[in-house]
Amino acid sequence: MSKLENKNRPSNPWYEAGRRLLKSRIGVLGIVFIGVLLLVALFAPLLAPHDPFEQNIMMRYQAPSSEYLLGTDEMGRDILSRIIYGSRISLQVGLFSIGIALVTGVFLGLLAGYYGGVLDMLIMRVMDVMLAFPAILLAIAIVAILGPQLRNAMLAIGIINIPRFARIVRSSAISIKESEYIAAARMMGASDVRIIFYHLLPNAMAPLIVQTTLSIATAILEAAALSFLGLGAQPPTPEWGAMLSDARSSLQRAPWVATFPGLAIIFGVLGFNLLGDGLRDALDPKMKNA
Repeated sequence: MSKLENKNRPSNPWYEAGRRLLKSRIGVLGIVFIGVLLLVALFAPLLAPHDPFEQNIMMRYQAPSSEYLLGTDEMGRDILSRIIYGSRISLQVGLFSIGIALVTGVFLGLLAGYYGGVLDMLIMRVMDVMLAFPAILLAIAIVAILGPQLRNAMLAIGIINIPRFARIVRSSAISIKESEYIAAARMMGASDVRIIFYHLLPNAMAPLIVQTTLSIATAILEAAALSFLGLGAQPPTPEWGAMLSDARSSLQRAPWVATFPGLAIIFGVLGFNLLGDGLRDALDPKMKNA
């Protein structure tokens, strides 16, 4: 009897999604990649064999060895230590910039989708104008106005990602705002704020989670691109894109100076992309019986 009751008992959709995610090889691989990245960033002082800022001109362009596992750069700095500390910056950029985009985009999307009319038209036309520009060019323009700093680069990356979240939330709000349970909530005296945050927003959580994960990967790549162009992290900050920029003049002489920061970028971006793909499959209602 208890087995029959457990079988008929409605399951928690988030629990089922987590179960499907753990069954996904892609999702689990993404979790492993991100877990390693988080551990490296968290325990950077313990894992880094050298000071990432320490310069030793006598040891410049040292090939990978037992003392310098990934070699040294043009200033004699340990590349491994700089990559390890660079993981902190990449995660900071991804979380902070996408946090800005998520909060702002969700707010604008809820307003546009719920109230509609002129407000919807104004908000979405601004989003359309932002989407009309290539993302990296718009980020370059914003950083050029604000000044070449890592903080400004994070702000620029957050701004260019706002339209993605706004469109997702607006679409979800429009599709359910005329539902019967929304009308019932209005009849019971629920305020617009309660309807928006207790009924509309939860229905957009699944696509938002997926988009957030994928956008963090994009943000890491965009931050590296801005730093490579000299518009993001400034020397001697151990940021992966800035390390690639510094290595441009020594690619033939010391290819490891550019190879390992590039692999670090690939590792970080791939981890979030794999997790995003796994979450997309796990949160898909069509996969419930999988």
